[in-house]
Amino acid sequence: MPTKMLRIPTEDGQADAFAAFPDGGERHPGVLMYADGFGIRPVLREMAHQLAGHGYYVLVPNLFYRHGPAPVIELPGHIGEEVRPAVFAQVMPLIEAHTAERVLSDADAYLRFLTAQPEVGAGPVAVTGYCIGGLLAMRTAAAHPGQVAAVAGFHAPVGADGPDSFAKLTAQVHLAHAEGDMTPEALGELHQALDAAGVAYTSEVYSGTVHGFTMADTDAFNPAALQRHWDGLLPFLDRTLSTAEVPVRST
Repeated sequence: MPTKMLRIPTEDGQADAFAAFPDGGERHPGVLMYADGFGIRPVLREMAHQLAGHGYYVLVPNLFYRHGPAPVIELPGHIGEEVRPAVFAQVMPLIEAHTAERVLSDADAYLRFLTAQPEVGAGPVAVTGYCIGGLLAMRTAAAHPGQVAAVAGFHAPVGADGPDSFAKLTAQVHLAHAEGDMTPEALGELHQALDAAGVAYTSEVYSGTVHGFTMADTDAFNPAALQRHWDGLLPFLDRTLSTAEVPVRST
């Protein structure tokens, strides 16, 4: 599985990133993958490789590149409860500095870069995200109607921007929530907002899970839920993106 280390030009400099994609010289549908708040690390690379193995070009940018290359902070191999407070104390200032304005500016750069890659086919792309990355994915999709055909968020605060944030969405949406992510009332309000905006979506709660259930390097990890995530995400992308492979264009 080829992997490229990349630098993406942005308005504020260059974002380091990596891409995973199938070998063989074909072009593939593009997927922009946003990491959770802990950022790029081995578990994200593994997930990108797994997704790429199903026929996608997966681009994973360092969200916090303004503060340095990934890993921006030193992370333990396993982010357990005993180290979580100290890690969060370092991560939260990065998240708070990543304003909505910066998110949208970066999204423009990421999508422009993704669709220009010779291994990426013509046509719309998908955006996926985990935890805070799911919110970024929704913002990206709303800001690029017509270009983003699919958006998926897992254990993500996708309703944080309020009901009006869905008005410009044209992408199909796939959401999976941890059992404690939101109250039944909040979930109902999210669904009402999506319905009111005319969004085509699926949204479900994974029972018996806690926030972060996809991340194998945390105590929240739930192997069955991670597999369920793949069982939902892969058919969703297959339905919304063309998986036809065509020869790589000349550069």
